[in-house]
Amino acid sequence: MTAQRRTVLITGASSGIGLELARLFAAHGDDLVLAARREDRLKALAQELLGRHGVSAVAAPADLATPEGVKEFAIEIGRRGHVVDVLVNNAGFGLRGPFVKLPLDRQLEMIQVNVAAPTALAGFFLPGMMARGRGGVLNVASLAAFQAGPEMAVYYATKAFLLSFSEALYEESKRSGVTVTALCPGPVPTEFGHVAGMGDAQLFKTGVVSAEAAAKAGFEGFQKGKAIVIPGALPKIGAFMTRLGSRGLTRRIAHEMQRTT
Repeated sequence: MTAQRRTVLITGASSGIGLELARLFAAHGDDLVLAARREDRLKALAQELLGRHGVSAVAAPADLATPEGVKEFAIEIGRRGHVVDVLVNNAGFGLRGPFVKLPLDRQLEMIQVNVAAPTALAGFFLPGMMARGRGGVLNVASLAAFQAGPEMAVYYATKAFLLSFSEALYEESKRSGVTVTALCPGPVPTEFGHVAGMGDAQLFKTGVVSAEAAAKAGFEGFQKGKAIVIPGALPKIGAFMTRLGSRGLTRRIAHEMQRTT
């Protein structure tokens, strides 16, 4: 990555890792386009970044839960005159519980937000980066990407897609001056855990990394052009162990740590 001032588009920027990434990119001197559904939070963050770092930071409300919403959002970004140099696909959510007991519509919405929206946004903005020979994509995946996840079957599958997609794009684009990085944090105490119903899960009692630390690792890894970033010592060990253990063992362990019944 160069030191040239960039325009960075961050989805899910209103809280958690997305918010912390916005602060890091702003401190680096980059201009920000902040996307999420909660416009009031985005405007407050934009004011904070402008006052603290003197960068341009604008709120761009977005609903990524439908293909039409994603397309309208991308068109609006172009209409506003933003040339996106860095795309941070951070928006996403999870649900905890057996697949057959969770609302199917909500799980299909998860696939849209966690998989289809990042894919579409990369499709909208990555060609321009490639043509200009600079920029990149930072996809916020998860440690969940490395194995199957009983009690969170669809969520784990969406993150496995995002990791695989990121690695493939990394290889396709690495000679063009564009970098693609997958950030794969383990448990992070953010609003995600509340939405997913993970408050009492054993998974959130070990190896927890703060949103600030996860974002810092992701930002620094992206700046260095790394393909995969796993914040924290225990999550790194966990990712390594999934390669050593059988898939049957790792999914049974995940089931025990996330079991609802």
